[in-house]
Amino acid sequence: MTNGFSGNAQAMSLVAFSAIATITLLLCVMTGPDRDDLDEFYTGYGSLSPMRNGLAIGGDYISAASVLGTGGVIALCGYDGIVLALSTALSLMLLMFVLAEPLRNAGRFTMGDALTRRMPGRAVRITACVVTIAALLPLMLVQLAGTGQLLAFILGFSGDALQTGCIIGLGALMISYAAIGGMKGTALIQIMKMIMLLGSGAVVALLVLRRFDWDPGALFHAAAAQSGVGSRFLHSGVQFAGSSNPRLDMITSELTVVIGGACLPHVTMRMYTANSARQVRRSMSWAVSSVVVFVLIMTVVGFGATALIGRAVIAQADPQGNTAYLLGSRAAFGPDVSAAETFLFTTVTTAIFLTLLASVAGMILACANSLAHDVFATHMRNLSARREMALARASALAVGAPAILLATLVQHRSLQPLVTLSFCLGASAIAPALLYSLFWRRFTRTGLLSTLIGGTLAVLVVMPGTNLVSGSPVSAFPEADFNWFHFTTTGLLTIPLGFAFGWLGTVLSGRRASEEQRHEYEAVEGWILAGAARRGG
Repeated sequence: MTNGFSGNAQAMSLVAFSAIATITLLLCVMTGPDRDDLDEFYTGYGSLSPMRNGLAIGGDYISAASVLGTGGVIALCGYDGIVLALSTALSLMLLMFVLAEPLRNAGRFTMGDALTRRMPGRAVRITACVVTIAALLPLMLVQLAGTGQLLAFILGFSGDALQTGCIIGLGALMISYAAIGGMKGTALIQIMKMIMLLGSGAVVALLVLRRFDWDPGALFHAAAAQSGVGSRFLHSGVQFAGSSNPRLDMITSELTVVIGGACLPHVTMRMYTANSARQVRRSMSWAVSSVVVFVLIMTVVGFGATALIGRAVIAQADPQGNTAYLLGSRAAFGPDVSAAETFLFTTVTTAIFLTLLASVAGMILACANSLAHDVFATHMRNLSARREMALARASALAVGAPAILLATLVQHRSLQPLVTLSFCLGASAIAPALLYSLFWRRFTRTGLLSTLIGGTLAVLVVMPGTNLVSGSPVSAFPEADFNWFHFTTTGLLTIPLGFAFGWLGTVLSGRRASEEQRHEYEAVEGWILAGAARRGG
């Protein structure tokens, strides 16, 4: 199937992709740490203003999976997609009001720092590193595999070799961003990405509304008429129609997104870049505002895609709807595309391309920081700053290279299970660990390890039995059927289990251990909750 994009749009997109890759790599070299200073590499000295830091947080949060995947759900499922998009914004608000300041106060560079503030120990750091990589690796695979598919779709070429080449080449570029630019360099790319996404998306959304005489109601009804499901498109149930319990499946899925998205390590690491409690509050305000604006843009463009070209065409281009945002942007221009509209479409495609680059770079940086700081630096005593920074850069390669290889292997499978896996790990393992560590006085080291390990294993055991992995034409393995847990996510079972493991581990530690931990927590409670200046270490 042709994508409907003109030769001029394809040529301009290719030139723009090459230019943005060159410019962003040059900016990383210019803004990256110029000396062996860990604070500069890991946090950029907290030198970003609240607005820039907020845009960087929003950029980390809005991944390519959010833009393409959520946009696709909106275009294919209507109301259910809007609820999913709003859940992403609610997730960031949860981070803002509950976790942001305590994380900033307790942590220094990584999630391991935040967890060991009150429970020092190498086992905690290693486990935190393993869970960090386990939660972010699936998302990295989605972004990398999506890169080849996106370029193939936009530029109109086919062939596995070309897609695989795109994945390898762009993966190497993303590793370079993380290794060279550090926190400040990747933050700059995230800021550029958000400006381009919001700017180009807002213009496209206005063009869509203009096609319907600026009447959102007319847009929604036109989308319902072109959806093939009629008025059901504007009510809940389309996305989960094949589930044995659609309403419960929907609630569980949204809860997993809200809780899991707020705790993913590449997002929480941005809390450590704020140099004061006031700055982290202002940064989160900017982040939430930018994400809410983009949710509105995705809603208009997604419904516009369905209204203007029809749900069947979107599903034919990609069963998951990942191309809906691009198709909606193209359809907003009408049959005759002017030079200015071609330029605007090129800006949209470039913004999505930059989203892919920035998202993976941020995730690689989070994993590399944890591997270098939580594993190698604590194992090698008296490690110099120069050597730790070299280890962090080598860790970026150690994380990124296997991710590239795995992405080439899964590029032709449904990638939705990988996205869901990351959010389930965030909600079932990381969220209980952070909440208990930051707010429960009697929480013990055994409880912490039980939560991280037990929650992770529970998700890995249950996930293969969900609807997304087998048992349906759109699952990762449509030819097989080992679906025994008839829900889209594991959250219904694994989120309660994650919290239960932490409670059970603490209870089994004994009263004496709980009392000792209470006294240790009270010694650092002011640092964690009261906004006192952070200690080194």
